[in-house]
Amino acid sequence: MTEKKPDFIDVTLGKIPQKEKGALSPVECKTTEELRRHQLERLASGFRLFAHFGFDEGLAGHITLRDPEFPHYFWVNPFGVHFEQIRISDLLLVSKEGEVVQGDRPLNTAAFAIHSALHKARPDVNSAAHSHSMYGKTFSSLGRLIEPITQDACAFFEDHTLFDDYTGVVYESSEGDRIAEALGDKKAVILKNHGLLTTGNTIDGTLWLFLSMERSCQSQLMAESVGQMERIPDDVAKLTKTQVGTDMALWASYQPLYDLMLQKDDSFLN
Repeated sequence: MTEKKPDFIDVTLGKIPQKEKGALSPVECKTTEELRRHQLERLASGFRLFAHFGFDEGLAGHITLRDPEFPHYFWVNPFGVHFEQIRISDLLLVSKEGEVVQGDRPLNTAAFAIHSALHKARPDVNSAAHSHSMYGKTFSSLGRLIEPITQDACAFFEDHTLFDDYTGVVYESSEGDRIAEALGDKKAVILKNHGLLTTGNTIDGTLWLFLSMERSCQSQLMAESVGQMERIPDDVAKLTKTQVGTDMALWASYQPLYDLMLQKDDSFLN
């Protein structure tokens, strides 16, 4: 079967339905164009969110979204553009071979090496986020997993892993393959001496998971610095994960932040 390839995609097409005031349920898009536009709005908002919380670090960091019509292609931020300035029109559509099929800015080599492998290995992963956030990269230097010491940290109980093999900046696809292998079927991975990486079947859930993981790292670092942590029992942590770590819970947790980004500066929609 010949793989269907995208022609030029007008990301401005389609009027996206808005949620009713007070409603907290996913928007139902009627066409692929509406769905793409809706998801790209969320993706672009994620970069503004990362900038808002100070997750930017020079040229580092990337968030990707699998295209809803062409699953072998993904959208990603261009190389060398600050998170605070990214708009939908700046995003790149990239093939599995690393070809920029839409967009006129350079591609981040590390972003392609990591994310292409993740999207290939995990068909269920529609988005992935990585940055060199302060607490995430600090915690990663310990070479340990997040402990279930808070309700929020329980979202990661038995659902994240450690990539314990830092060899420098990720430029080779083989390194991306090893990260994907380390992730396995989990939602997130701690890249030792590097930072955090989260995934999800929705861009909203992926973004919230990253923020929550960063804060869980911060919480554990603070707790360990002042005394003995009281760990939540495994059975309670497992139960709590079903309450705070489901796809719907992660999606819902991001909605107030999306509204905040809209109110703060909605230029990311352009």
